[in-house]
Amino acid sequence: MRVLLVDEDVGARRAIAHELVMDPRVCVVGEAGSMLECKRLLAQHKFEVLILDVRLGGGKGFDLIESTRRHYSSAEIIVHSALEDEAHVRRAFAAGASGYLVKNSWFQNFTQAVLQVVNGGAAVSPSVVRHLLMRLRHSSTPEGPQAVGTPPKALSVREREVLRLVAKGRVTRDIATELSISGQTVCAHVKSICHKLQVRTRAHAVTEAATRGLI
Repeated sequence: MRVLLVDEDVGARRAIAHELVMDPRVCVVGEAGSMLECKRLLAQHKFEVLILDVRLGGGKGFDLIESTRRHYSSAEIIVHSALEDEAHVRRAFAAGASGYLVKNSWFQNFTQAVLQVVNGGAAVSPSVVRHLLMRLRHSSTPEGPQAVGTPPKALSVREREVLRLVAKGRVTRDIATELSISGQTVCAHVKSICHKLQVRTRAHAVTEAATRGLI
C-alpha cells in the first residue's frame, strides 16, 4: 500500500514513517510539511492512502480532504490530528475521511489503520469511538436530543448489524464471516447504508448513525 504523509510536524512525520516502513505491505512514497508540498506530491505520486493533519495551512486540511476525494476517488484518507472534539471529527468524515487518529493517543497503530481502510474498514482512535458511544447512549434515552434535519430512511436489521461491526473496526471479510454472508453482500449493505444516511464513507456512516441513535 502506497502512503503519503502530510504534517507540518517533522518529528510526527518521521515517527509515522518509521513505523510504516517496518511492514513490507506498506510503502511511504512521499512526505509533505506544507499545503504547496502536499499538492505537488498528490500530482506526482500514485497512492492508496493519505495520512493528513487537518490543521495544515491554518486549518485548510479539511478542504484538502474534499479536493483529494474529488480528484482521487479511490484513495483513502486518514486524519491524524490533536483535535478530537465531535465537531472536527464529524467535519472530517463529512469531507470524505475514512479514519480519524488522535495525536498522542495511548493506542495508535498506523500500519493497522492503513490496512483497515484499504480493506473497507474505518480506522478510529478509541477516544473518538468512546465519545461516539457516549453520545449514542445519551441519544438513546427518552430525554436525549433528537436528530435535526431531514430524517434518514430506516435501516434494516441486517444493515444495523453490519454497521455495528463497521463501528468495531471490522473489515469486509471479517463482517462477511461473522454474519455468514458474502463480501459482495456486505458491500451492498454498506452502499445502501451510505445512501440512506446520505454519507460517503463507512466512517461517516458510523458517526451519523451514532448521532441519530440508529446503532
